[in-house]
Amino acid sequence: MPNRPALDAITARWVPWVVAIAFFMQSLDGTILNTALPAMALDLAEDPLRMQGVVIAYMLTVALLIPASGWVADRFGTRKIFFGAILLFSLGSLLCALSSTLTMLVGARVIQGLGGALMLPVGRLVVLRAYPRSELVRIMGFITIPGLLGPLIGPTMGGWMVQYLTWHWIFLINLPVGLVGCYAVWKFIPDLRGAERTRFDGLGFLLFGAAMVLITIAMEGLGELHLPHLRVMLLLFGGMACLAAYWLRAGHIDNPLFAPALFKTRTFAVGILGNLFARLGSGALPFLVPLLLQVALGYSPSQAGMSMLPLAAAAMFAKSVARPLIERLGYRIVLTGNTLALGLMLTSMGLVSEQTPYWLLLVQLAILGAINSLQFTAMNTVTLIDLDDASASSGNSLLSVVAQLSLSLGVACAGALLGGFTAEAGNDGVDTVLGAFQLTFVTVGIMAMLAATIFSQLSPKDGRRMVSREHDIEH
Repeated sequence: MPNRPALDAITARWVPWVVAIAFFMQSLDGTILNTALPAMALDLAEDPLRMQGVVIAYMLTVALLIPASGWVADRFGTRKIFFGAILLFSLGSLLCALSSTLTMLVGARVIQGLGGALMLPVGRLVVLRAYPRSELVRIMGFITIPGLLGPLIGPTMGGWMVQYLTWHWIFLINLPVGLVGCYAVWKFIPDLRGAERTRFDGLGFLLFGAAMVLITIAMEGLGELHLPHLRVMLLLFGGMACLAAYWLRAGHIDNPLFAPALFKTRTFAVGILGNLFARLGSGALPFLVPLLLQVALGYSPSQAGMSMLPLAAAAMFAKSVARPLIERLGYRIVLTGNTLALGLMLTSMGLVSEQTPYWLLLVQLAILGAINSLQFTAMNTVTLIDLDDASASSGNSLLSVVAQLSLSLGVACAGALLGGFTAEAGNDGVDTVLGAFQLTFVTVGIMAMLAATIFSQLSPKDGRRMVSREHDIEH
């Protein structure tokens, strides 16, 4: 039986809400910022293209520091680290609002990233250690709902603030949420630690962190940064070399950052690889759909924002049906079938044109939102559900790294595809731009469908043994 803390009823009820606050802060910040970049560039007297550094600085900081989050939480306790993460994120937000140059803003985003790198993985680790595995689907589904609200209200709120206030408010809005979060963490989050203290794998951290940073910069180089292909290949090669060196070293030392032995748990191995490839398709969704609506179909920003409502609403509804669906059909059927459905729906977006009825577009987006939401819930849960408590911290951190990396890869791939198809077709008008979007959606959909072959490797009983065992213990 796992050694779990005995939570009182009040703490057990409030912990998911506290973790959800952190998820909401980070989700809102990411989506609200993109809308405001042109206004920020104008105010700081910078080229808008140079403003991508504001996004990349945060992303690289998160990618670099996530691998250390599990060890840090084990060493100092989840309450202190979660509290410090929200505090750092809030401090970084304040410094961003006070920045008067691009250099200051990028530095402030790094401080924000220090907090962001710890908020999500440590919040998920609290849930993983505080609740029985039989509750994991329900709790994970609940805490990710606020993360779905961020993309829903972020672009609209960002546009409104930039238009009627100033861009500084997109960061200042984090401060009251952060204060509430800090109070709630100190009051309700249990102080959980690892069963035994281990040495930190410093060299492994440097190798793995360097791999993540180099690969991320390479993918962004294909998309946003427009780096020469030779430089992208060198960055990719360097990143893969660091990753290979890490795994070769991790196989023969004690207490590595991420132990290769984790992959002996089949659900974890399938879940990690499935996450990596399935998110290449779903990660492109928030990037491609608003662009399709505004650039190719001529929607106004407010129209595009309102059109995303069915997607977000259906995503939240899907969270409520995830658990009964998984309990009835099992992870193998749900994930294999849902991944194919996700790819098909992404491909169907390639059929959208000016002649597509608006109601049909809304139905497509709603179905896409529900399928995407179910995909995230099932993928994340099957990855962690069979890990014992000793492996939970390391496995949880690796899942967070893979999720961060694959979403970045998804956006980079979509941007590179969009640019490539546009260049091939020429610049002959609206039909050409729309054609580029259509081909991109079809390609991304096919990429997502290929991930179904990974989830088909699950056994029909995978993920159910732990649930039934916890169920017997509880009753």
